[in-house]
Formats: sequence, C-alpha cells, structure tokens
Amino acid sequence: MSTITESVEVGVPVTDAYNQWTQFETFPRFMEGVEQVRQLDDTHVHWVTKVGGVTREFDATIVEQIPDQCVSWRSDAGPDHAGKVTFDKVDARTTRVTAKMNIDPEGFVENVADKLGVLDRRVKGDLKRFKEFIEERGGRETGAWRGSVESTTEQSTAQGSSTQAGKPGAGIRPGGPGVSGLLPDDPDTGGLSPKTDPRPPL
Repeated sequence: MSTITESVEVGVPVTDAYNQWTQFETFPRFMEGVEQVRQLDDTHVHWVTKVGGVTREFDATIVEQIPDQCVSWRSDAGPDHAGKVTFDKVDARTTRVTAKMNIDPEGFVENVADKLGVLDRRVKGDLKRFKEFIEERGGRETGAWRGSVESTTEQSTAQGSSTQAGKPGAGIRPGGPGVSGLLPDDPDTGGLSPKTDPRPPL
C-alpha cells in the first residue's frame, strides 16, 4: 500500500466546497477515467472506471462523513483503496481541500513503470479540475447532502437531509448520500478517478 496526499486551495467558502464534493454524480465532469458513479444507499456507491483501457467496476463504503469537515471511504472488494478528503477553512472565501489516499498501485495502474508517480499526478490533476469546476460556477454548488455518517466499531450509520439548488429536502443523489474519493484512470491522461459514487465516499 502507498499513501498519496495532495491539497488545493479553492476560492469558495468551506460549506460550498464540501456541498459540491457530496454530489458524486458530478465526478465524471472533473475526474478523468470515471465513467459512472451510482449511489446504492446512504453509505454504499458503485463505481465504473476505465484504467489503461480496462473497465473496472467496484463498490465502496462511506465509513465517515462530517458536514464541512471530511468524507472517508474504503473499497469493499477489488482494488485495495481507502481514503479521506478533508475541508479546512482558510478564510471566509477560501477552502483547503486535501485528499489522502491509501492505494495499491498495482491494482489501479497497468503496464506503467512509475505507478505511484502516475497516481500522484492524477490526484493532483483531479483536485485542480475540481477547483476550476466550482470556481467557474461562482461557488454555486450543484447540490448538497448535509447528513452525517458516523463511524462506529462495527458499522457506520447515516442520517441527515438533502438539499439541491437551495431546495431543502430535495433529493440530490439517487438513493441518498454515499462515498467520495478518487481513483486512477488511463495512465496516459494524467487524470484521477473518484472512488464510489459518491454518495469517493476521493
């Protein structure tokens, strides 16, 4: 297992940055190699990614989610992958988004000598595109899930409500919240793919 940590400062308030990250269905818009993210229920998401021309499908579980603070996930099977994305307030209009992932490079990048280097560049590229995505919208998130997933010794429990386009109670993701994260995609593109649909929950 290898650990990759990358950060980016986004020019929007912490709540807006966090809200946008919970909209996992938008991941394909700024994460290369992510074909589809589907929410199965509050804490499970299904991912379809393409890595080096090879399509992979896997499920992930959101093990912790705290509004405006973090989203953590782990893969259920297939490639060994777990991670956490945190949101830190720099000032009223700036947020530092940090992605820390534990990945088995051999499971995500095929036929590439510098596997860890490829993954590192992808994580950095996806965070940069996330920054551009939310800033170009003027900080207006496409939706939000403000519930919590609290990690326990045996399982995670989810609770909360959804809002979309400023409408309280409107469902944001099919099936509710999920997981977030990033996953690698075609080694030649330099992009990173998310984790599970989100509701990476990365």
